[in-house]
Amino acid sequence: MTALETTAPRDEPGRPQSSDANSAGGDGTSRRDRADRVQLADKALPLRILRDQATNYAALFARARAEVGHGQCLCQTPALRLVIRCSRGGRYHLAGWPGEGELHDPSCSFHKLASELTGRDAYSTEAIREDDEGVAIRFSAALARKLSDPEPAKASTESREGRARRTVGLLGLLHWLWESAQLTAWHPRWRRRSWWICHARLSEQIAGCSINHENLADALYVVPPFRKEYARRNTAAFETFLITRLKQRPDTQRRGLILGEIRDTSPTRYGVRYTLAHHRGALFATTALDERLRRSYRPAFSNAAAEHGARRIGLFLVELSPKGNVKVVDMAAMLVSELYIPADSSHEVAMANALTDSGRAYVKPVRYDGSDLVFPDFVLTDTHPHSYVEVYGIHGRESYDRRKRIKQAHYQRQGAELLEWDVADSIPNVRRR
Repeated sequence: MTALETTAPRDEPGRPQSSDANSAGGDGTSRRDRADRVQLADKALPLRILRDQATNYAALFARARAEVGHGQCLCQTPALRLVIRCSRGGRYHLAGWPGEGELHDPSCSFHKLASELTGRDAYSTEAIREDDEGVAIRFSAALARKLSDPEPAKASTESREGRARRTVGLLGLLHWLWESAQLTAWHPRWRRRSWWICHARLSEQIAGCSINHENLADALYVVPPFRKEYARRNTAAFETFLITRLKQRPDTQRRGLILGEIRDTSPTRYGVRYTLAHHRGALFATTALDERLRRSYRPAFSNAAAEHGARRIGLFLVELSPKGNVKVVDMAAMLVSELYIPADSSHEVAMANALTDSGRAYVKPVRYDGSDLVFPDFVLTDTHPHSYVEVYGIHGRESYDRRKRIKQAHYQRQGAELLEWDVADSIPNVRRR
């Protein structure tokens, strides 16, 4: 259950500060201006208006779907197709046309990297299925269990199913949410990203999704940004989530998902307490689970990242304890920069900060559940063709050095520009040449 904030600011591109050579066509409109606009039937409107006021434009969405069959993104000329989806609740929203994400302008909300640069490519259509009604996710963990059944020996949702994974684990779901909401990307034209923006983008993605045949909006609570004037409403929304989603039935233990920024962890008499930013409540885990999670997600729990303003995002699989506390069954953690860009280490956080400060446009590829997948650390999307960033933070390990040489040879064969940083040295000049 997500308390969708229709008035939340978004990191949509602003107006260009000067007219440049990025002309999008003969109408005098620059590509930068057009990257904000979508055409539905015979009307062109700012994307942020259609996102914030989708209900008001339901008739226009329906007409475009019936008459044209799709929407149009005006970030390029000719315009690019957009899928028009309608959730079971009757809310319309737009999605990029399959296979055309690379064609959009890097500052466009529908721009995506090539499929080989995302862990999503490792799933079968059983795991993540898209159609006109939205996205259906087959989650690897049960969202309800019979009380008469024994507890599973291992609660972790980690999965190793080979190339074509048939289910999505917790980390895969977290990465899918982040990537689908374009939170893995940054462009210098965008407004500085806050949790308000993250919440709004995530809520939009969740609206048209199902997980194990349930509405994802019912199963997942995204912690809303705190504002004093909304505090009572947010508290009521969370209480509703606890009652409608997690409250134990006579013979069934129901489970849900909570997504938020981890503010602190502290020991308790029986284990560990997690506190989340913007949230007054607490989540509780056993010491054994906390120790396993720290081993699995070392970068997210390291102290070094805090020096660069890093944050930690947690996606928690939870249930209610007999005493009514929120009990963590499992969790996926993700290290992110101050602007919520994912990172695999504190060094990557430092590089993300440097790229942002230098006005670069970039994307962080994410692995989903594919721990063995190898991607560039960052892809620079303000060059054509795209160029790549590699951060080398390990020395003296043969397997790491061998992979480093393989990647360097791959980029060389491609003729791709490569920006490299060995963390034993200072960060190189990352400004665009």
